[in-house]
Amino acid sequence: MTRVLVLGIGNVLWADEGFGVRCVERLCERWRFGPEVTVLDGGTQGLYLLPFLEEADILVVFDAVDYGLEPGMLKIVEDAEVPQFMGAKKMSLHQTGFQEVISTATLMGYCPGRLILIGCQPEELEDYGGGLRAPVAAQIDPAICIALEMLAREGVCAEPGPGDTSMLADRAILRSAYEEGRPSEDEACRTGDDRFFPAEG
Repeated sequence: MTRVLVLGIGNVLWADEGFGVRCVERLCERWRFGPEVTVLDGGTQGLYLLPFLEEADILVVFDAVDYGLEPGMLKIVEDAEVPQFMGAKKMSLHQTGFQEVISTATLMGYCPGRLILIGCQPEELEDYGGGLRAPVAAQIDPAICIALEMLAREGVCAEPGPGDTSMLADRAILRSAYEEGRPSEDEACRTGDDRFFPAEG
């Protein structure tokens, strides 16, 4: 039996950085797979994801990747090219590089034989507490369609209906709860600690 890991990575607290996580959430809302497929919110777990890669024959990754394209553009990268493109993302202190996860799995001899990266060009990564920007959010469903089509070619098919959500994050930070419950920028400063801003006038 071909084992598949569908992985969304990123940090939902940093605007478009949460694209991958939001993709697996939507996927589980609308599609279900057989027991050979694991759909996982990998967040920023980094090397803690290695055991999941060890068990997979096919890895599909959703992520926000800075390719230098127009915001919201999708780019699909496969197999040997994936590690190179995972390193294309501009790194900062709040991000964990998935490139090192793949490199380590390869070094240890258990990287999945089939790799598919569905990356979306972010518009904004530096808005702490912000949600997905419109061009990026609009690509969630197209990205899922691409994943479903590519998996179908591998003989792995999904059925309409709610899927297994046991490997997703707590419901409190699912996209609907997170974005609908966010205070406005006037109510909650996301640019720093306002106690230390210089007084006006």
